[in-house]
Amino acid sequence: MTTAQDDGHATCGDGDGHTAGDDDSGGNGGDRRGDGDVSGDRDRPRPLRVVLADDERMVRTALRAILGAEGDMEVVGEAATGAEAVPLIRELRPDIVLMDVRMPEIDGIRATEQVLAGMDRPPRIIVVTTFENDAYVYDALRAGASGFLLKRSGAEDLVQAVRLVARSDSLLFPAAVRQLAARHAGERAANDAARLIRARLSERERAVLRLMTAGMTNAEIADRLGVGPATVKTHVAGVLAKLGVRDRTQAVIAAYECGFVRPG
Repeated sequence: MTTAQDDGHATCGDGDGHTAGDDDSGGNGGDRRGDGDVSGDRDRPRPLRVVLADDERMVRTALRAILGAEGDMEVVGEAATGAEAVPLIRELRPDIVLMDVRMPEIDGIRATEQVLAGMDRPPRIIVVTTFENDAYVYDALRAGASGFLLKRSGAEDLVQAVRLVARSDSLLFPAAVRQLAARHAGERAANDAARLIRARLSERERAVLRLMTAGMTNAEIADRLGVGPATVKTHVAGVLAKLGVRDRTQAVIAAYECGFVRPG
């Protein structure tokens, strides 16, 4: 694997026309406890648990080697098809899934939908793709994936992507997400415009959403608005709840599709 980084977008209010760590909507955190140094194990967060879903064995092997070399991650399972991935993810309950967008039997889009619909605390899903502007990628993000990663990504980008999505306080490759939304959202905008009215975002929530769509982290939004990070986290959670979306990526998609943010 090798990757290119980009710089992010979001979903609506009635205004005009971003596990472990600082998580806006909760995560699968916890402490790792073992038989060694009790005090050390008690204070050490458990590794992020990752499942790999890709029909190419060589890709899975490369991903496992890269992630396995990190002390804060462990690959707990692999699947060669979407049909294999869904029950495996439900059984293992990982924190993160790297999901190939094109697989036999069930593709990454349908697998993502099934995982998110069938679990009370589903993992965050990163779809893995060859072409970043692929309509399949946009559909996977709409289905609930938290971001995407190019198959040509380098090891450092891969590791950073997993950590960023697990932390969930900013968008993964925000510029690329914005480009995808600008390119594909218009096809759905007419059907989604009513969300803008139903959401009833407050003025501050609309301001936070605009900054989320620009790819800003919670800390950056707090600095821009002159408020504390905890206040921003509360506003972000309110935006997600009112828009009926799971995370910042879906908020960006919704923001474009309901006309809160316009391409250009």
